[in-house]
Amino acid sequence: MSLKSKGINAERELVHMFWAREWACLRIAGSGSNRYPSPDLLVSNKLRRLAIECKTTKDQKKYFDKDEIMSLKKFADIFGAEPWIAVKFRGHEWYFISTEDLKVTEKGFMVSAEIAKAKGLLFEEIINK
Repeated sequence: MSLKSKGINAERELVHMFWAREWACLRIAGSGSNRYPSPDLLVSNKLRRLAIECKTTKDQKKYFDKDEIMSLKKFADIFGAEPWIAVKFRGHEWYFISTEDLKVTEKGFMVSAEIAKAKGLLFEEIINK
C-alpha cells in the first residue's frame, strides 16, 4: 500500500469515527496540493468547528513544515475553527494535538509520541472537550 493510500485510509477512519459520534465530518481531497490553505478534515457538532491535519507514522516523531502548520492556522482563523493535528503513531490510538503544543524545530515543527501522550487528547476527549 502506498503512503498516499495509507494517509487517505487514516483520514477516512477519522471521518467514520466522527460520524459515529454524530459529528459532521468532511474529508477534503487534495488538501495539501492546492494553492489555498485547507485542512484534511472539517468537523463540527453545531457548537464547535475543528480544522484537522491528519498524520500517521511508524516512527516515534512526526515532523511538519512550517508552511503546513501556518496554512492550517490561517484556514482555521478565516473559517472560525480550532486548528488541530491528529496523529497516530504505530501501536497507539489517535492523539489530537493543539498547534500550540507542537515543538518548534529548525525547519518547522515536531510532535513525538511522548509529547502526544503528555499534551494530546484522545478521540473521546476531543469530542467531549
